[in-house]
Order: sequence, then C-alpha cells, then structure tokens
Amino acid sequence: MNKATPPPPAPGKIIRIALVEDLADVRDSWTRLINGIPGFKCACSFASGEEALRRLPDENVDVVLMDIRLPRMSGIACTTRLKPLIPNTQILILTVSADSDTVFRALEAGADGYLLKRCSPEELQTAVLEVLKGGVPMTSEIARRVIASFRRQPAKSDAATKLTPREEEILILLSKGFVSKEIATRIGVTYETVRDHLKHIYEKLHVHSRGEAVARYNATLEAAED
Repeated sequence: MNKATPPPPAPGKIIRIALVEDLADVRDSWTRLINGIPGFKCACSFASGEEALRRLPDENVDVVLMDIRLPRMSGIACTTRLKPLIPNTQILILTVSADSDTVFRALEAGADGYLLKRCSPEELQTAVLEVLKGGVPMTSEIARRVIASFRRQPAKSDAATKLTPREEEILILLSKGFVSKEIATRIGVTYETVRDHLKHIYEKLHVHSRGEAVARYNATLEAAED
C-alpha cells in the first residue's frame, strides 16, 4: 500500500480483533502476530464460519479478520450473513490468492478490505488502522487487479458519469476514508441524507458495498487519465 501509515491508537486504547481461521496452527500464528502489535489484542478466535455466526455478535470487537477459505461455509458466505449482525464492526478478508473474481465477491458480500495472508505485520497494522478510520485497505497487487477488471467493464464504469455533483462529492470523500457521519458534517447535511445518497451511488455504480464503490471510482479515474 502506498498510503502513509495511520497514527497508532490513542494511549490506553486497545483495538480488539476477532480471527476466523479453521487451521489451528495458522490461527495460533495469527494470534501471536496480532498480540505482538502494540495496542492490538486478539480478543477471540473461531475455527469456522458457523461458530463465528453464533458467537461473534455477542463479542465486543472492532475488526474481524476473516479467512476466505473455510470448510463448509466460506469466508465470503460468512461475511454476507455476519455483516448485517455487526454493521459497525469492520471485516477484513484474508486469503493466499489475489484472484480478482474473489475480490469482487468479497466486496459484494460487505467486506471492508482485503489482504493477502503473506502481508507483513506492518501492513496488517496499517490495514486495521485504516479500516477503522473509514478507509478501504487493499494490497497494491489486489488494487491493480480490481482496477484492471473494472476497466474491462466500460458499460458499468460509465455509470459514474451519471452521478450528480453531490453524489460525486460524497464518493470522493468516501474514497479519502471519511465515514458517513464525517461526510454529513463536512457537507452540511444529515446522516440520513448521506445514507440515501450512498444508496443511489451503489445503484448507479452497480455495487453493493463501500469497498466496491471506492474501487470502481478509482478505476474510473484511472481510465480517465489514459
């Protein structure tokens, strides 16, 4: 990622992270990795999507790290069902492959970001802090694939030209990492108004999540520069 590292959490603030990973040795490794980052704590871990669905809504966590390849219920299927239950909790998808089709399905499921399992501790820390600020973290490799795929879909990308000036303003702020309440304050409207605008933006861009909307907007900018 080319963005500057977000500031560390405030003194005394512990970022609670849940881990969903079926392999015990990998789960232990990630738990040690998370707990080794200052201000981070692996608050709970689950060996399956089914277990996460049962127990996660009762846990007070800030971010979920979701393995994409889980037995029976996949990480994408779990995200689809889990996100409405914990809408204020950020979900980062973890996978060993940067397959663009998988990226789209994860974003459509409501994932707030996407990381490769081979990411460094520094990249993980940056991604968690970024997603908590309202950003959409992706590795540069994945971002390139998302943009390349969107650019092969001009009919959908052209939908961005149908956005109203207000919708485009909101989408720009969204791409810069502002959350809905912050956007409402900056442009002088209510939170509900921003939410309505976002609904129209999603419909026009044929997307289902904040992450996919930002990725499609970035792809449109890239195409316009060529």
